[in-house]
Amino acid sequence: MGFFDALLGRSKVTRANLDALFMVPSAAITLQTAAGLTPTGSGSVCFRAATGAAFAQTQTDIVELLNDNPDAPDVEVTQDSFGFTWLVVHRDPTDTSGLCTDLHAVNTTLESQGFASGLLCSLVAFADAAGRRAGLVYLYKQGTFYPFAPAAGSSAGGVDGAGQQRRDNLLEIQIRGQLSAELPMEQDLSRWLAVWGAPGL
Repeated sequence: MGFFDALLGRSKVTRANLDALFMVPSAAITLQTAAGLTPTGSGSVCFRAATGAAFAQTQTDIVELLNDNPDAPDVEVTQDSFGFTWLVVHRDPTDTSGLCTDLHAVNTTLESQGFASGLLCSLVAFADAAGRRAGLVYLYKQGTFYPFAPAAGSSAGGVDGAGQQRRDNLLEIQIRGQLSAELPMEQDLSRWLAVWGAPGL
């Protein structure tokens, strides 16, 4: 950071290292071996679109942009209860490399068209035979990963029988330990945001 940046309170923006997404397929093998969690074939990119009247047009522009790009996958668009847009891609669950290539293409396409400021995270979904679910979340602006796991037995929104949203913190910590040698894991737990309503979870 330069002297004037420090003086004026500006911080240097770290450029996202999207190539980190290509480390996920190897990490997925470790996760399957260590925790029994396998990829579901669902991946998504979370995007904060413009608010107000510009929202619908921005969302339409993004979908058209991706669908017109021969290198980008077709996307399904969903919106969670917090107003964030999720661009969802699907692959065969055994093709994690292809899924991560698709997520990379979605991110880079949006970057190249000036939408980088709205990119928040990418997520690859996992599940096991017992019904546990977890998402491996890549924080776009931090260049790090963290696990998010709704509590087993809760709905897709993480809501249990008592109407409470609960996370499986133990599973999240276990995943961090299992993947810490393979992925740049986010050390600041305050950045392990709950992504309730994320597609695939």
